[in-house]
Amino acid sequence: MASSMNAVLFDLDETLLDRTGSLRDFAMWQSQGMLRNTVSNPDQFIQRFIDLDSNGKVWKDEVYSKLIDEFQIKDWSVSELLQSYELCFSGFCKPKSGALEAVVALKAKGFKLGLVSNGKSPFQERNFNALGVSSIFDTVIVSESVGYRKPQNEIFELACKEVGVMPKQAIFVGDNPTSDIDGANNCGIFTIFIPGYFGETYDKANVNCPSFSELVDIVQNAI
Repeated sequence: MASSMNAVLFDLDETLLDRTGSLRDFAMWQSQGMLRNTVSNPDQFIQRFIDLDSNGKVWKDEVYSKLIDEFQIKDWSVSELLQSYELCFSGFCKPKSGALEAVVALKAKGFKLGLVSNGKSPFQERNFNALGVSSIFDTVIVSESVGYRKPQNEIFELACKEVGVMPKQAIFVGDNPTSDIDGANNCGIFTIFIPGYFGETYDKANVNCPSFSELVDIVQNAI
């Protein structure tokens, strides 16, 4: 590729993965399945699960401890519910609208692709694999497995090294202003903000991408 930018790196949760929608579907399955004898109001359980999860900032042992107390769950322990989450959540993972099409199109145009996600390993890898595009990615980096977390420079630098580019040759696509955009900016990586939990735009991003249907054009205009 003649371009000066030839790699696109992606965040996972709420960027490629519709985490909120996936979590809602999982919580529905759990409340209507293993917890059906205890949870009389699945909709209430689902909403509390999502609220307590706080966009993934609160790990599920704490979430389940509070749910057990609030819904007076007696048949299942925190560890049993947590194990169900860890092993089964990937079965409910679904992509953000248009995300997979954009990824495939970028690969077809010759871009190197990388995933850089904060979170637990192998949990996040399983969730990414469930989306069905991991085989076309050149690197998959999860914070727990490498010992660095976004927004630390080291995790972005490692991703660039893995795909064989300098930071100034890479583009980072993410939804978290601090972890994704500020972190990548600090490494000299061109940044594209995806709207979602943190709002529709972020003024420190190089470009705001309102829809994945526009991502390929935005990337090509950036190079």
